[in-house]
Amino acid sequence: MKKRSLWLIAAALIAAIGIGFAFMIDKVSISASSIALAEQGWRANFSSPLHSDAIEKGHIYLTDAEEEPVDVEMTLLENGKTLEIPEISTGQYILHVKKSAIKGKFLKSLASSQVEFSVQEEITALSNEEELKAYFKQLLELQKNNERYGAFGEGSGMATEESAASDSAGSGESGNHSSTNNQVEGVDEADLVKTDGSYIYSISDSRVLITDARNPDDLTEGAELLLEPEMYPQQLFLSEDILVVMGSQYGAAPMEGKVDAEIAPHISLTSIIFYDISDPASPRMLRKVGTEGNLNGARLTDGILYYVTNNYPDIWMMEEEDDVELRPMIFDSKNGNKFSALPYDRISILPGTMEGSYSIVSAIDLSDPEENEVSTEGFLGGSEQLYMTKENLYLTASAYVPMDEEETDDNMSMDIWIPQLANTEIFKFALEKTDITFLASTEVKGSLLNQFSMDEYNGFFRIVTTEGVAWDEASPSKNHLFIMDGGMEQVGSVEDLAKGERIYSARFMGDKAYMVTFKETDPLFVIDVAVPSSPQVLGELKIPGFSNYLHPLGEDHLIGFGSDTKVESSKEGEARVVTGGMKISLFDVSDFSNPVEKDTEVIGGQGTSSALQYDHKALFTHQEKSLFGFPVSLYSETNGDYIEFEGEGAMIYTITPEGIEQTADLVKESSAQYEDWNSSIQRIIYIEDSLFTIANSEIKSYDLNTFEIRDTIEY
Repeated sequence: MKKRSLWLIAAALIAAIGIGFAFMIDKVSISASSIALAEQGWRANFSSPLHSDAIEKGHIYLTDAEEEPVDVEMTLLENGKTLEIPEISTGQYILHVKKSAIKGKFLKSLASSQVEFSVQEEITALSNEEELKAYFKQLLELQKNNERYGAFGEGSGMATEESAASDSAGSGESGNHSSTNNQVEGVDEADLVKTDGSYIYSISDSRVLITDARNPDDLTEGAELLLEPEMYPQQLFLSEDILVVMGSQYGAAPMEGKVDAEIAPHISLTSIIFYDISDPASPRMLRKVGTEGNLNGARLTDGILYYVTNNYPDIWMMEEEDDVELRPMIFDSKNGNKFSALPYDRISILPGTMEGSYSIVSAIDLSDPEENEVSTEGFLGGSEQLYMTKENLYLTASAYVPMDEEETDDNMSMDIWIPQLANTEIFKFALEKTDITFLASTEVKGSLLNQFSMDEYNGFFRIVTTEGVAWDEASPSKNHLFIMDGGMEQVGSVEDLAKGERIYSARFMGDKAYMVTFKETDPLFVIDVAVPSSPQVLGELKIPGFSNYLHPLGEDHLIGFGSDTKVESSKEGEARVVTGGMKISLFDVSDFSNPVEKDTEVIGGQGTSSALQYDHKALFTHQEKSLFGFPVSLYSETNGDYIEFEGEGAMIYTITPEGIEQTADLVKESSAQYEDWNSSIQRIIYIEDSLFTIANSEIKSYDLNTFEIRDTIEY
């Protein structure tokens, strides 16, 4: 009996050791796109490093679909985890990986030893349901085999608001009235408020208000657009006599011939409603269209509306049901009240991507929005930032940089996405009226701050990125500038700038680039990009604080809007950076090698903030009067580490190359403890000789010369 007990104990110990050993095994996964373009090559990312001689020893090799060896150049990049095939002819291929290729193979196993992919001359539309399901099945398998990849499966991007201006920034003016502070001249951006010089169109909660501003001494309600209960307006456009309302909606999606409306599946939808406002007091709804997913961004140029949505199909349902619709839904009131799935011949797989999401690009000519066709193209591959000129559209997506357990801190959870640990994929599309055509793609090191990290000039695309994380002392962050030609081939770069810091704002201005980084001080870099193949840093200025947003003032000056900072000693004795009040800086960049902070203005104390610090469209400008304004919430510092809310409103400054001067203080003092969202100013505009502040619940008019209040209308 005793001997039997000993055997049982031994068996239990062996089983425990076996289970423990199994938990010690690190499963190595491979992430790679199933589609590549011949001229751009193909790459695969491994979650664990490979031996440097794995290719040479044949532990990694390539075959065709018949498993015949293929002689092709393969390169292992410096990180040891990215395999690249620079050039490869069209065809079907299989990458074979032996366990012996993996470093530390004793405690590691391969989730899959083969990766299948195809190489094409150009991206092609899908043919049928089987092709779409094959794509998602491959992605599903990848997510199963790599828990870390699952955190990136539904669009790893963190959408950030715009916070800088481009070389051809719109003036924010249109004749005798304001227009949106756009990034690119001639390319209008959607906003919360629009004006035609007579009426103000604004979003207020779940409605759109039309205010008659023709008599600023007597503001009156022109009309109120009450939308469907489940729709929330987000952005507006004006085009001649057409008002475009863009919003999010959640509700049933009845499909033709599928199910009754009462039991139809519920989806999130981006809805676009077109109104005829030839008589603003009596707007007439013309048409409603919708695309499943969330609104990424929208632009309007030459009467053509372009908008991009992101959709994440529930691919896990494939394991539970056979008949799963994986295509995004579209809706058009012109065709009745039923939804339909985007046709397969309108769906393509973007090269180099393996994302479980769609980027859906739609366009419509607003010359006759009631009848003109909506052109919609679906691209498999997520997108985060959007940059557009009159001719081209650029979408970006985060490209996951693999990490294995040895590279992560014990306290770092890989369930949390770290944007700095991603590279950036860039997809370029040609725009010809409502036709949208994919042109090329590329990948650059590092992650984007926002849409203004990108710019196109004289046929070249420029981009600035931050690689790594600023607080990682072992491998500090670094910042780069890359320049690509029309085919998205890299032709020049400036790399490894401001180590240990990250980009806070950027601005391209013709053949110069300006970039602000920050950790303890605010370096402003001046970079010459006149020769795309050899950009170079001309000058650098280090000052306290940082700028979130840069705005041009002629050719020789920049205005920076951001925060003041100071360095204090913590209780532990270590220095720490403390943010102070809002800061305006006037930079003189006439001498590129010696930029100068010519003047500054600090508003309030710690806690003071403005929407302008994260949304460039919150800037008010009046070029003729040299006026600049923005909404502001004012705080002051009290004894100890406490701050006190003082009030909110707007500040107006006169800013010229000579300096910064406060012109009007429209801040209303308050005894409340914090801001009131309902009365917080969202936008400031002007019409002729009047200035208007627009909040959720009220609009106020002021004399543009004396800034005396003229009237208030409450909603």
